[in-house]
Amino acid sequence: MVVLRMLFDRLVLLTVASLVIFAAMNLLPGDPALVMLGLDASPESLAALHHQLGLDTSLPERYAHWICGFVRGDLGRSSIYDVPVSSLISERLQSSLPLILLAMLLSLGAGIPIGAIAAANRRKVLDTGLMGMVQLFKSVPDFWLAMMMTFLFSLSLHWLPSSGFPGWQEGFFPAIRALVLPATALAIPQAAITARFMRSSLIETLAQDFIRTARAQGYSRQAILWRIALPNALIPVLTLAAIQFPVLVTGTIIAESVFSLPGCGKLLLDAVNQRDIPVVQNLVMLIVTTVMVLNALMAVLVQWLDPRLGEERS
Repeated sequence: MVVLRMLFDRLVLLTVASLVIFAAMNLLPGDPALVMLGLDASPESLAALHHQLGLDTSLPERYAHWICGFVRGDLGRSSIYDVPVSSLISERLQSSLPLILLAMLLSLGAGIPIGAIAAANRRKVLDTGLMGMVQLFKSVPDFWLAMMMTFLFSLSLHWLPSSGFPGWQEGFFPAIRALVLPATALAIPQAAITARFMRSSLIETLAQDFIRTARAQGYSRQAILWRIALPNALIPVLTLAAIQFPVLVTGTIIAESVFSLPGCGKLLLDAVNQRDIPVVQNLVMLIVTTVMVLNALMAVLVQWLDPRLGEERS
């Protein structure tokens, strides 16, 4: 019952999101066809492009045509690139999706140990130092961090490429090597947030009754910390990871622009500047749908790991 209610809520949110996306793209001032063709375009050319983009029909008809095509997987054609939007997005996902996944792995791989070590040494010098470092990295702007990392690791040390993406056809390691810098620039601020959240979650878990019971049963401090408390403290961190996903998606717009990666973030930025309505509508809707699905899966996973959460909601 809880799962069905959650699915219904997600469908309602997706419907509202689709209406907002459609309104944002179709109710803005200015004529997209005039932006694409220029001020000197003939009335015949404008009329033809209006028909191609579906701008000569009513708003309800345009919305129904778009959302039905999205559900079927027919995303239309890009008005700028003149190729199917689905093929354009799938081509750009070859760099964007690995970039987001690598950034997520780096964020969790760094944030969880740092937060756990800080919690294990609460109110000690190590805790203060780690949290100070975390606060510093949390405050650093993404674009500045990306530029500084490029200057250090690419231009000075020549360890990693400063821009571009060779493609997976050139081999796994050259492709991953090109994604390390942008993924690290995306991951560092999120790792700082994860570390703070992990520290708070572990400290709160260590104050629970079952931890006191474990101490009374004679478990060692290390066993209580790493074998009992840590797995339970990780459950809220999984929820945080689902929240961080859309942040990483939006962060790719900056990262792909700084590092000249041919990904979905740069595609979205270019499409917005050129008023490429089919690309913007479908790409944003795809991002929203992916985030909703991921959040739903994460909610089911968290409820499976801790059934008490489902009992509290029912």
